Amino acid sequence: MSISQLFNIANLFVLPFWTLMIFLPNWGVSRKVMASYLPFVALALLYIYLFISSITPESAAALSNPQLADIARFFADEKAAATGWIHFLVMDLFVGRWIYLEGQRTGVWTVHSLALCLFAGPMGLLSHILTYWISQRFTASAESDTTTPSTGTPQA
Repeated sequence: MSISQLFNIANLFVLPFWTLMIFLPNWGVSRKVMASYLPFVALALLYIYLFISSITPESAAALSNPQLADIARFFADEKAAATGWIHFLVMDLFVGRWIYLEGQRTGVWTVHSLALCLFAGPMGLLSHILTYWISQRFTASAESDTTTPSTGTPQA
């Protein structure tokens, strides 16, 4: 199987998981599938295969003391670029899964953060962190509005 085919398969492989988290987050199947580590095992094995096959003695030496120019030369190779892309797919899906599970646990809305994470992982992570902080602030504010200031007991 060619590197191009592996690249295409990996891109397609992650889409059902993103679809479940974004479009069917409360479906029992989504919860069961996203509780599993199996998708990461498959992608990690592909990553390991590509990583091992893309490392040469020269690239290993360059990566041991990375300089931007060396990294750019390394990723100019198609196999190395595919390895890096699989790395992104694995890590973005893992972060997306964490966002999804946190949303399920806390009730915080995650659709926007998951969509961002699918296309730009760190932005999705930041979006979720900010959404969580904002929701906590409003929840705490709403709860304090329903208690008596002097006693802390609920108002009738």
